[in-house]
Amino acid sequence: MSTAHRAVRVVSLVPSITETLLAWGIVPVACTRFCEQPGIQSVGGTKNPEIADIVGLEPDLVVVNDEENRREDADALVAHGIAVHSCSPRSVADVAPALDALAAVLGLDVDVEPADDLLPALDLRAFIPIWRRPWMTLSGDTYGSSLLASIGVVNAFGGDGDRYPTIELTAVADRGADVVLAPTEPYAFKPFHLEVFRPIAPVVEVDGQDLFWWGVCTPQARRRLHAAIAAAVLA
Repeated sequence: MSTAHRAVRVVSLVPSITETLLAWGIVPVACTRFCEQPGIQSVGGTKNPEIADIVGLEPDLVVVNDEENRREDADALVAHGIAVHSCSPRSVADVAPALDALAAVLGLDVDVEPADDLLPALDLRAFIPIWRRPWMTLSGDTYGSSLLASIGVVNAFGGDGDRYPTIELTAVADRGADVVLAPTEPYAFKPFHLEVFRPIAPVVEVDGQDLFWWGVCTPQARRRLHAAIAAAVLA
């Protein structure tokens, strides 16, 4: 990767983007408490950023995501004269163009690694729980579902109209899942939750960041998920 850029003051309200910026050699002047960067100033959460603190930092750019952040917060920043850039991929194919667009806004010259290297298709059908009380999963119109599809894992709820449908576990069996992929986030399922899933199909715990964080991490995350699922299910 080559970089050639002027010094910029960036606030990242997206954990995936914080990780990407650091990989590009840009240390944000602030980020959210979910970005797992204790050395960088926190300006609140993704859904409740401290607008006054962000404005006081006088950033050149604030990066948001239309799913993780609220429109009213982005509008408030714009109203204060702050430049806001939305980076909101819905699929693996969207990641490289989204990163190219972000790099252009930042004046960076970067080489974005494609995430389309051929991996043996896993040929599995999966149920992916993401929340409890109520039970929720994800549909096909999501980055996580697209990432799984790229390694040959069909989302059992991929055809649902809601992006994050609320479900009843009793109805999951009808979807014919070969495996339950239980991510470590956004909900940290406990061992007793995993036992609830076992009557549906064999359960594999997967890294939620590999499944849901996108950016420079996408190519390696895709390979790690493929290896983890293959080792657990196909061994």
